[in-house]
Amino acid sequence: MAHAYTPGLTVTERTVVRRKRLLPIPGTVLVKQGDRVTAQIVVARAELAGNVHAVNVANLLGVAPDEIREYLLRKEGEAIGKDGVLAENKPFIKWLRTDVRSPIQGTVEAVSTVTGQVLLREPPKRLDLLAYVDGTVIEVLPGQGVTVETECSLVQGIFGIGGETWGEIVMGVATPDGHLTPDHLMPAMKGKIVVGGAFLGADAMDRARQVGVAALVVGGIHDKDLRELLGYDLGVAITGTERVGFTLVLTEGFGTIPMASRTFALLAAHAGQKASISGATQIRAGVIRPEIIIARLAGEPGAGAAARLVKSERGGLKAGDQVRIIRDPFFGKIGQVTDLPGDLRAIETESRVRVLEVEFADKSRAIIPRANVEIIEG
Repeated sequence: MAHAYTPGLTVTERTVVRRKRLLPIPGTVLVKQGDRVTAQIVVARAELAGNVHAVNVANLLGVAPDEIREYLLRKEGEAIGKDGVLAENKPFIKWLRTDVRSPIQGTVEAVSTVTGQVLLREPPKRLDLLAYVDGTVIEVLPGQGVTVETECSLVQGIFGIGGETWGEIVMGVATPDGHLTPDHLMPAMKGKIVVGGAFLGADAMDRARQVGVAALVVGGIHDKDLRELLGYDLGVAITGTERVGFTLVLTEGFGTIPMASRTFALLAAHAGQKASISGATQIRAGVIRPEIIIARLAGEPGAGAAARLVKSERGGLKAGDQVRIIRDPFFGKIGQVTDLPGDLRAIETESRVRVLEVEFADKSRAIIPRANVEIIEG
């Protein structure tokens, strides 16, 4: 039987993942190899240079640019507070004195006797890099960051927005085909990861923002509601930097699509446990999936076993694999591969492509182009 290579979407109870945590600029790593870390732990830190402000001292004092050093009360490198006196003239009558005060708190960066300006720099801004997941530091990259490994349950989504966060998993609905409505979102869900079912509307997203949930995980939403939430069309760029008040992960796609029963069951089994979640998505080269990572606790049944498993390389799509259809007319449906014909078949566009046969839960079957499916890996 022929094999097909196709992207996979992981939904698994037990695996080992590694997440590389890197600073955008050189900094200091605060942990060492072998350290156990939690998601909120700062593993590395860097300082971003503060903004620069120019003060035209010569103009303000009415002196020549090459004379300003005679009037300065601070030298390069010295600290100065907001409204601190930076320079002053020395008139014979003291109440005619003119002071030049600093508009910021910072340091004197440079003095120019050509332009008559003094450059002041704001204090550096501290950039903390968090571990993101509970796990073990297995690699330290001096001045750059670390790699954290965790044994976990993992759910990958189709699409997401919003950055990395974490919280306790709570179930907002009882079934995979349930709709998450504003009435399901209670004040007690503040800071939690709320799992919905088939659909999440704009009114529920507004309510989620009011409640202060950390994240929402749901089967699907309408694209017009996403545009309303963001205030613009997203396009094809990588997501993950949006600030809408919560992180959103879609497990199935756009529209009203029941969450896959396997995905819903896995999340329901871990209700009450802490999870890390990211909405970052990239659908082109270098695919990035939104994800929910539920770290296994030391001493938890089965903990430690995954580290001893060797994950074999997938040889390709094969009969018996579970797949999700990612294009119309069966978009969002899940089925099992029953056949992989080796010959090319004509499709509605009159192109000849490789296809596969899928059987759905209702025992109906369909012939689908192999490019229109993705594997649900376990």
